[in-house]
Amino acid sequence: MPFHPVVLLPQRYEVLDLRQAPFPTPPTAQWAIGRYDEDRAIYTQELFGGRRTVHMGIDIGGPAGVAVHAFAPGFILHAGYNPAPGDYGHVLVSEHELDGAPLWALWGHLSGSSLARSPVGRRFQAGEVLGWLGEPEDNGGWPPHLHFQLSIERPATHDLPGAVAPEEREQARRLYPDPRRVLGPLYR
Repeated sequence: MPFHPVVLLPQRYEVLDLRQAPFPTPPTAQWAIGRYDEDRAIYTQELFGGRRTVHMGIDIGGPAGVAVHAFAPGFILHAGYNPAPGDYGHVLVSEHELDGAPLWALWGHLSGSSLARSPVGRRFQAGEVLGWLGEPEDNGGWPPHLHFQLSIERPATHDLPGAVAPEEREQARRLYPDPRRVLGPLYR
């Protein structure tokens, strides 16, 4: 099944290496990808407790205000705001059916207007705009990007652990599959 891109990327973008802290070099491109299942030493915020370093989503960086699109039909299950420094800021959780099974997606670091665009219960088709990349004051203090994460377990709220402790890695990989399943091969 072909999926709609969640962000319309230019032909060229940078694939980041976030395993070292501080950033080894600042991103040279405005458009960038952060990898799934990467052990990131950059997570120093209290939110991560010095332990949660393995990233369970894919980050798609671009200018604030860039549209975020649905990859497949579905509906908004949860929407909310996580205000802690380093957290998601404005976030949506959508529900989809793929190959006859439910699948959930978390869309983090969005603009505040995204929640008005996509309230809980909103049904949408592939390609529809769900929201927009948020500014740092909207998105937990990060450079503008989308944290996109899949889950095979239904989230109870508008939150999923975007990073887990290394000892939780294997279980997390089972619960939160590689987003390239729907995003395609953004990097090797």
